[in-house]
Amino acid sequence: MSTNIVILGDGLLGSELHKQTGWDIISRKKDGFDIRNPDNWDSYFFEREHGTVVYKKYNTIVNCIACTDTYSEDRDKHWQVNYAGVVDLTDYCAREGIKLVHISTDYLYSLSDSHASEDDVPVHCKNWYGYTKLLSDGYVQLKGDDYLLIRSTHKREPFPYARAWAFQIGNFDYVSVIADLIIKLINGNATGVYNVGTEDKTMYNLAARTKPDVIMDDSFKLNHITAPHDVTMDIKRLHKFLK
Repeated sequence: MSTNIVILGDGLLGSELHKQTGWDIISRKKDGFDIRNPDNWDSYFFEREHGTVVYKKYNTIVNCIACTDTYSEDRDKHWQVNYAGVVDLTDYCAREGIKLVHISTDYLYSLSDSHASEDDVPVHCKNWYGYTKLLSDGYVQLKGDDYLLIRSTHKREPFPYARAWAFQIGNFDYVSVIADLIIKLINGNATGVYNVGTEDKTMYNLAARTKPDVIMDDSFKLNHITAPHDVTMDIKRLHKFLK
């Protein structure tokens, strides 16, 4: 088992990655980690004795920290966590020779081509979540020396809601499935950008697997916000790597 990989964030995905691998996990709640305070990061990633660095504890950081309140209009929170924090983390990893595994989102393809590949031009959904995730993706690719950028969506299992969208189609899956694919990429030392998901399905199709009584919702609106219809991705690169 790898001991030189650390997960940042103990949310749904971070906790599942930790559960499946036993990799170390650092979070704000458990450890006081602040993605907006890079001046304190050395204390988490380096071992010191009497104030002197003895060795680097990790050679790979898996960043699962994000503001995922997708339709929130709180611009500053999305900006600080999803973009500014990732900028600092990308620069830090490049400077310290640490590989960065950054978890992005399939929502970058909301207004792009159907079954968009990693080489197609991503076009985000019309909200601060999608915009800031797109900006951070670009920064990781521009400034990262050694990185793995994952575009995906993971859902809680069993499906926790009474209703599920029948109009939204994508390659999303339950968190245990997505985490397993991400772990295979990390353990295989994959680099670059990867779309991570499974076969095309609607959100209703996914929900019905674990919640048979889920209600089909064919509304295109979430309150006053239009949710993306097509977030399908080309996942051939993932399949080729896993072979």
